[in-house]
Order: sequence, then C-alpha cells, then structure tokens
Amino acid sequence: MAVQWKLVVDCADPHAQARFWSAALGYQVEDNSVLIEGLLGAGVIGPEACVEFDGRKAFRELIAVRHPDDPVDPASGTGLGRRLLFQLVPEPKTVKNRLHLDLHFGPEAREAEVKRLEGLGATILREVADPGSRHTTMTDPEGNEFDVQ
Repeated sequence: MAVQWKLVVDCADPHAQARFWSAALGYQVEDNSVLIEGLLGAGVIGPEACVEFDGRKAFRELIAVRHPDDPVDPASGTGLGRRLLFQLVPEPKTVKNRLHLDLHFGPEAREAEVKRLEGLGATILREVADPGSRHTTMTDPEGNEFDVQ
C-alpha cells in the first residue's frame, strides 16, 4: 500500500513561503477557511490562531500549497495529493538543506524559468554543469536550496 505524504518546510514566514512556492510550482494555496470557521465556532481555536490571507481566514502558523489537479477534502480544504506545508518555527535556517526540490522545466525552458523564479524572490547560488546534467542551484526567499533543471 502506498503511503500518502506531504513535505513539511520549517520557516520564518509560512505565508510568504506559500506565496513564493505556489507561484514557482504553479500550485494552489490551500483554502482551509471552512475548517478554520468550524474550529473557531466550536471554540477549539481562538482568533489569535488566524490571519487573513488573500481575503480569507488562514492559520497563523502554517499553510500549505497543493497541486491543482489533485483531490481536496471539501470539509477541510486540505489537499489529498502532492503538497508542501510551511510551518512557523522560531529558529532561523543555519545550514545547507539535507533535502531539496528539483524543478524539471527542461533544457529549453531552464534559463527563462530561472529568471522567472528570480523575479519571484529566488536567488541563484551557482550554475552546475556535470557530465550528463546541467542545472541551476537557487534559494527561495528564506534561503532553502532547490535546483532548476
């Protein structure tokens, strides 16, 4: 049986990260407002647990992006497929990632995508030309490394 999973990214600003990565990947920011309204109404969480994000209620300390073609749980707005969840942590990033995303745009589109990602707030770390592979290593706005191929 295959296991359902999500990649969780610790960060200083979950909402900024969600905005960047949704644009970078063509993903959608999850809309958990129905779930949040239910939790608020039941007294499970207080208003301090929420912020407004793109005109709707969102959790203050976490937010996810999901692939637009994957199913969604209508009761919670949670994606049931490919997802990245960004969660607030108090400490800053201090070392190189042990896990990173490779974004595959293809050799003909790589250069244009690198420029587009820079426009979204990414930074180029280095160009890599290994035998059989050429990619650009970049960082997202919080310094998390990823490769563009």
